[in-house]
Amino acid sequence: MVTALNRRLGGGLLHHANSLPDDIALTLGGREYTYHEVADTARRWAASIVEAAGPRPRRVGVLASRSPAAYLGVAAALCAGAAFVPLSRHLPPRRTRAMLEASALDALIVDAASLEQLPRLLDGLPHRPALLLPDSARTSRGDLGEGPVLHAADLAAATRLEQLPEPGCDEAAYVLFTSGSTGEPKAVPITHANIRAFLTVNQDRYRLTRQDRLTQIGEQTFDLSVFDLFMAWENGARVCVMDPRELPAPFAYLEREQITVWFSVPSVAAALRRCGVLTPGSMPTLRWSLFCGEALPRATAEAWQAAAPASVVENLYGPTELTIACTVHRWDAHTSPAQCVHDNVPIGLPYPGLHTLIVDEDLTPVADGATGELCVAGPQTTPGYVQAPHLNAERFFVRDGERYYRTGDLVRVHHGQLVCIGRNDHQVKIDGYRIELGEIEAVLRRAGAVEAVCLLWPDAATITAVLCGAPDPAAVTEACARSLPPYMLPAHVHTLATMPLNTNGKVDRTALRRWLDDQPVPGRLHETAPHS
Repeated sequence: MVTALNRRLGGGLLHHANSLPDDIALTLGGREYTYHEVADTARRWAASIVEAAGPRPRRVGVLASRSPAAYLGVAAALCAGAAFVPLSRHLPPRRTRAMLEASALDALIVDAASLEQLPRLLDGLPHRPALLLPDSARTSRGDLGEGPVLHAADLAAATRLEQLPEPGCDEAAYVLFTSGSTGEPKAVPITHANIRAFLTVNQDRYRLTRQDRLTQIGEQTFDLSVFDLFMAWENGARVCVMDPRELPAPFAYLEREQITVWFSVPSVAAALRRCGVLTPGSMPTLRWSLFCGEALPRATAEAWQAAAPASVVENLYGPTELTIACTVHRWDAHTSPAQCVHDNVPIGLPYPGLHTLIVDEDLTPVADGATGELCVAGPQTTPGYVQAPHLNAERFFVRDGERYYRTGDLVRVHHGQLVCIGRNDHQVKIDGYRIELGEIEAVLRRAGAVEAVCLLWPDAATITAVLCGAPDPAAVTEACARSLPPYMLPAHVHTLATMPLNTNGKVDRTALRRWLDDQPVPGRLHETAPHS
């Protein structure tokens, strides 16, 4: 239902706090939080944000992971009329610092486990936000700099914010960061109108009720978590935060919590299949099994369907810039196998209200059945990257009055369904994370390499770097590890005296790949961390 109260993201949470106050909104660490408790706490924290940062804060960071502060902080930011900006202590501090600088936060909510990083992140920050430390007692720490610092007692004593600021539909509801080709993360704002369009389409499709229980598997810096939280809270359901230690064998957790909606990257399901634990009938409570973030292998879909026989399996597709997902394919054991290409499940058909074009390099529509870049327009399209006019000019274009986003994904129509063939640039997906290889190259160059080229070799899940002019390749890769999250670290590093060039004077990646094919595969420098 969309009422005047819940046109804003988070309005459904407030509605259900009034109508179903004792229903459970969140299960976390063995504790249950009612809708009333979540909304009441969010309003108190929102009052503190407004008092410390002003009546209309624009952005509130949430530096927290799988803690009450992580989820209540998101709700508080929205109640304060601000966009929430999820941050994670599991990312390298340098990367988080770049996000803080780009965000210009008005307030920052920090849980106890993330507090140790805070002084380093704040040191010399041009715009120091007000700090909310809901897990911490009052201290006289001087390493947090000057500015408001609100502790647990302050937040508990705050009066509820009754008159909530009303953000406009075109104002940001949240900001996520994706990998950037310049070496800096790109800030992607998603407006209230963007996410409302997404939630409406998905509720029309999935018809969630107060009896549903949704998983929350990934970090909140990954946009699948927005689906988990707000498909639950907007519809009176419960979101259940799974302990990562249960992920290698989640069946007892699903049964204990009576989970009805699963949402994850396909690699989680593939790992269960490889381990031989994805057995038929092992997940009887599920009624929806949703996958997004990377290619879904046909064999994984088949095994999951057998393990969750009462559920509908769907493959969703979409970049952050198009608000979580924009196309979907419903798995059908009889028809879907013939629709697969490269043994991957189709990405399906666009959501209602979205427009798609498949174009060549000149943005000319390709012939029916031909391969081209997928471009999407409609109400889920971000207004554009923050402070990146050149990138916006590159990634967006207007045609016939519609503003299209260039996804960079090559697709074609096969048996009436969109199928994804690969990338048309150097952006890749590993374990569900969208990665700009150019960002890794930029970090390697800053660390001492004169030239650096990254590509997927010897397989589509392994990043290999080739360096020129690096006086100490080991030192370069160590510096890389201090700046990038584990899933972006090259597994192999080779050195060359000169890079092969094509006729345009650019690095010839095809020639470079042929050269690598003649080299022995070295031992892995880094093990790619599984998505959690």
